[in-house]
Amino acid sequence: MLEKSQTAPAFSAPNQNNEIINLSDYHGSNNVVLYFYPKDDTPGCTIEANQFTALAREFADTDTVVLGVSRDSCASHQAFIDKYGLQVELLADTSGELCNAYGVWQEKERNGVKKMGIVRSTFVINKDGELVDAIYGITEADGHAQQILDKVRQL
Repeated sequence: MLEKSQTAPAFSAPNQNNEIINLSDYHGSNNVVLYFYPKDDTPGCTIEANQFTALAREFADTDTVVLGVSRDSCASHQAFIDKYGLQVELLADTSGELCNAYGVWQEKERNGVKKMGIVRSTFVINKDGELVDAIYGITEADGHAQQILDKVRQL
């Protein structure tokens, strides 16, 4: 698992518009909040995405870009954005490469059944590409975006 003060793993992944987004695109100009979530249009993931959207202006005011990541396709992401009017970019990690690089693809147990999946996690990356925070296993989506905004405001 990644830890604070490490260099954030570089990435290149398509967004909802099938445009390639690279971490290096933001180097020197923007902080990045990279949040991983299990699946588009599910209850906790919808709460989280809606709350990041509600705070989009505040994140922008701190020179911070918010990027959500799941293994869903670009088309699924676009449908999710359209359904809820989301104002965050969503990256499609269909290969799982980005999830593996950030250590969020883990074995989970639910109702006694073990399976692999994305563990809800968020990474705050400063303008120099350094991890300011690495939070794994977020259990409560409600209020998480505000907690991350509070951290970003301290940068």
